Amino acid sequence: MINRRLMLMGTGALWAAPQSGITILYGEREIPLSLSRIEKEDLWIPATELAQINEFVVKPQGACREDICIPLPKELKKNGWLNLSGFARKLKQSVVHEGSTWSFGEMPVLRSGFLQSRVAPDFAIQDRKGKTVRLTDFRGRKILLLSWASW
Repeated sequence: MINRRLMLMGTGALWAAPQSGITILYGEREIPLSLSRIEKEDLWIPATELAQINEFVVKPQGACREDICIPLPKELKKNGWLNLSGFARKLKQSVVHEGSTWSFGEMPVLRSGFLQSRVAPDFAIQDRKGKTVRLTDFRGRKILLLSWASW
């Protein structure tokens, strides 16, 4: 017999049943959640509620706020739900919780100076001929920067 507090979510995994009464502390605000799930030490919220907490909106390309988009790995999303505490860890944001209250600290990605100034940090790489090229070498000109990572 399955515990009534558990339900099957279609992914083959059992989840805690949705609950209410969770309060999020972020910035100077208290945000009561109408619906949430606790799975182990993670707080899951309906993805549509992310905007009311930290102004990020879940889109196909990730969680976006103004001109910042953070890719969301599959393990942070599940059937319309978002792992809010996992998202915070991805952003290196501090998270603490006691009982039904979860507190989220400042997001380092939002306080970075280059995001406010819209100036990318300088870096140096080698071009195809082995010559070292710096981003500042192109200051004042429009450039298209393509990058790729295997992870």
